[in-house]
Amino acid sequence: MRLVQVLIPAGNRESVLDALDQQGVDYAVFEEVGRGDFEAMVQFPVPPSGVEPVLEELVDAGVQEDAYTIVLAPETVVSQRLSALVERFPGLRISREELYARAEDLAPANSTFFAFLVLSTVIATTGLLLDSAATIIGAMVVAPLMGPAISASVGTILDDQRMAARGVRLQVTGLLAAIATAAIMGWLLQQTILLPPGLDIRMIPQVAERTSPNFLSLFLALGSGLAGAISIMRGAGSALVGVAIAVALIPPAATSGLGIAFGLPGVTIAAAVLVVVNLLAINVSALVLFYLSGFKPLDAGTFEGVKRSVVSRIVVIAIAIAVLSVALAAVTITTFQTQSLEQQTQTEVQQQFEEADIEGVELVSVTVDYEPEDLLLGNEPEVDILVAIPRDLEAPPDLAQRFDDRLTEQLGRDVVVRVGFIEAQVSEDEPPEPPLGWPSRSGATVADTRPVRPAA
Repeated sequence: MRLVQVLIPAGNRESVLDALDQQGVDYAVFEEVGRGDFEAMVQFPVPPSGVEPVLEELVDAGVQEDAYTIVLAPETVVSQRLSALVERFPGLRISREELYARAEDLAPANSTFFAFLVLSTVIATTGLLLDSAATIIGAMVVAPLMGPAISASVGTILDDQRMAARGVRLQVTGLLAAIATAAIMGWLLQQTILLPPGLDIRMIPQVAERTSPNFLSLFLALGSGLAGAISIMRGAGSALVGVAIAVALIPPAATSGLGIAFGLPGVTIAAAVLVVVNLLAINVSALVLFYLSGFKPLDAGTFEGVKRSVVSRIVVIAIAIAVLSVALAAVTITTFQTQSLEQQTQTEVQQQFEEADIEGVELVSVTVDYEPEDLLLGNEPEVDILVAIPRDLEAPPDLAQRFDDRLTEQLGRDVVVRVGFIEAQVSEDEPPEPPLGWPSRSGATVADTRPVRPAA
């Protein structure tokens, strides 16, 4: 429920109160003595979704659009017409005036924004290098990216170019600052003993996750943008939703910066593409939801122009996402193909061992070294097979070639096979008594205690 207070211009008191009566709203009227332009202040409760249509009726009744208006969220409202108002305005969407105020509050001052952004990037970079998901999540709590993302969309929908431009500017400069911060931090850490010499950040799982983005990453960004818009429209959980938006942007930005610091252009470009795709997806999803929710500009006369502008922006952003998604599609397809080949290889080798059924011979492990970039570059998969054999069994000298021929036939492509052997000793469920002269479990030598058979 909302409590609305509006100043009534001089000469419009009767028309304003008639409009409220027609809406079935309970109200209280107070004389206004502070300014000569207004003769009274009216105060009335209304559901959140009813604020906007009731205010539009009051504007038609003579209340100026830029008049003194306050919308409050009271703890409790007791009214005889409350149930009727709730049935008349059943939606949960807030008014455009309240949406505008919330969007302005979400975008902090520049100094505050960049201070929190740099700190969150430092924490996220540390979490990436430590391979700590908990640390990265902690950094997301600090990141202030939800405000600019939402204010850019709200400014576009409500035709406030200043708000929209500031939201876009903060997002772009903020992410560039995050990349620069991670690059500087990564370079400085390399000059210390905090990182081992020759560290390959591509082998860190948290970093590798951001350098091999697929379409699932796009779903994260779209979901974050939609959740952000819903939380603002309904005033629920916006702080937690901000964490989701930051997760889609800060870790890949920090990864891109680390790629610059370690001289790895592949890491830098892959993570930067993920940042841009996620940024566009967050903005377009929030923009579409605000548009579909029926929010209109504060100046009703500009609605048609804003509508065309919003639709054109959505189309442009969607095309940009589609173009950049080519990279996501390539990663998705190549990852699926390489993982399918790995699984098929392991199954084929296991089946070959089961068919051979050689007593004492056991397949220990099958490792396939085949990454998406190997598929794109045409490199052959490398298959490492480790076999355990008894000491008294001689391994076939051409076993690697046999596996190579079998896998090449089944997979339809050339592979490189390496076979390693280890000596196997398998214990029984109930080990026999140690032979004479072998140490017992206690370390003592076992003597022959059987009776001696007399000579014939």
